[in-house]
This record gives sequence, structure tokens and C-alpha cells, in this order.
Amino acid sequence: MNFAKILMGAAVLATVGLAPSAHAEGLGAEANYGRADGHWGAEVGAGYAMGVGGFSLTPGAGVYLRDGGTRLYGRVEAAYTLPASATIGIGARFSSDNTRPYATLAMPLIPKLRIKGNVGPKYYAVGLTLGY
Repeated sequence: MNFAKILMGAAVLATVGLAPSAHAEGLGAEANYGRADGHWGAEVGAGYAMGVGGFSLTPGAGVYLRDGGTRLYGRVEAAYTLPASATIGIGARFSSDNTRPYATLAMPLIPKLRIKGNVGPKYYAVGLTLGY
């Protein structure tokens, strides 16, 4: 069984409450700069993390500011946080007619503030996450 299937299975367990202990939950905000939909721009969004153990499932949405215009986007991420260390996971970003899968990695700077990077086919971004 590959890592992505294990991660998704854990995220499903987390959302239905079958895992035993709680982890980071709550609202968070992100500000990223990257390339999506064939354009460079800034993403500004928010999400809600639902966590159990070290696993979390985070749906979110925001605005992608590019070329003087805006586009709405949605995303969902399933991740695992190593104790006092990095968060690694997978996600999907939905914008216009495009769905882009990606891998994500976040490192803590101070409590509740992390630097984060997303990389996938025709989508990559780097920025800051506050909260969760």
C-alpha cells in the first residue's frame, strides 16, 4: 500500500472520529505566491483543520490574485505532523476548470506560524500559514 493511500485513510478516520486522540484543529489563514492556471500570482485564503492524532484534513478556499484580476479557488489537504517538526501531506486545488494535485511541506517558524510549500503538476507555491 502506498503512502498516499495510508494518508488518505488516516484522514478519513480522523474526520469520522475513529482515531483516539485530538490534534491541531481550528481556523487558519494562508498567504502564498506561486504559479497556477498558467499565471504567477498571490493566493490569500483560509481553511479549517480537523485533526486526530498527528493527522489532519483541511478544506479551504480563497482568492488567487493575478494579472490585475482575481479567481476563486478551493483546496483540500490531508497531512501528518511530525511531533515538534514538519508537516507533510497531499492536497488538491480546484480553480476554474482545473484540478491540480500537489504535495505539501510546512515547517514551523514560531508557534502557529509556518512556512509552507506546495508542488504539483502545473502548480507550485510558497508562503506562510497562520493558525491551525
